[in-house]
Amino acid sequence: MRLDWTGARVVLADRSPMRRCRILLYIIFFFFESGCSQEHPDSNVASPLTTTNFFFLIFTITILYVTYTIPRLQLQQPKQTNLVFYVHDYLTGHDMSAITVAGKSGPSSSILHFGTILAVDDPVTEGPSIESKEIGRAQGFYINSQLDGKGLHLVFSVIFTDGNFKGSTLEIQGADIFTRKEREYGIVSGTGYFRFVKGYGVMETEFMDIANLRAILKHNVTVKHY
Repeated sequence: MRLDWTGARVVLADRSPMRRCRILLYIIFFFFESGCSQEHPDSNVASPLTTTNFFFLIFTITILYVTYTIPRLQLQQPKQTNLVFYVHDYLTGHDMSAITVAGKSGPSSSILHFGTILAVDDPVTEGPSIESKEIGRAQGFYINSQLDGKGLHLVFSVIFTDGNFKGSTLEIQGADIFTRKEREYGIVSGTGYFRFVKGYGVMETEFMDIANLRAILKHNVTVKHY
């Protein structure tokens, strides 16, 4: 008696896991009973199913079970999100949001001088105007890390306090050579909506008042996350 493996695969694919298990058991017993009932050509004595064939059968059934019962791993594709927001970095004025904490001349050091460290808690808005909707804060620090004073190293969190990503954060790190029109940095981590994030951002200077150390920075961020 011959078992149609193609038909068995179809049945196994269409049934629930419990039903598939039962069908596999029936197949095992079918082979076992068939082997035990076979007769030797030269004898009327039934020959039992050999141990080798039995274990080969078990192995085959196991492979079929794994193939058709255990769900195949579906790798989840990451989502891509693009964000544009504006960071208002003010070192002077009634709405000051950044302060020098250390440098060659102490807290009086200019952020334009090498070695100066700046702590920031900048407003993040939807548009370039400070009057536009505030959606978060940029909190962290900048270090002037270029000998000629024309480059900063940024390490800060964008903490979303409103909008679609409220309660989530993006962790930003990278170089800001502010004499360039565009500067690219990395998105190294995130929380909430942006768990397991990776990506990059492009920063442009929307407005700069060097004399009063006030700037508005446009961030165009592209990230992939799950």
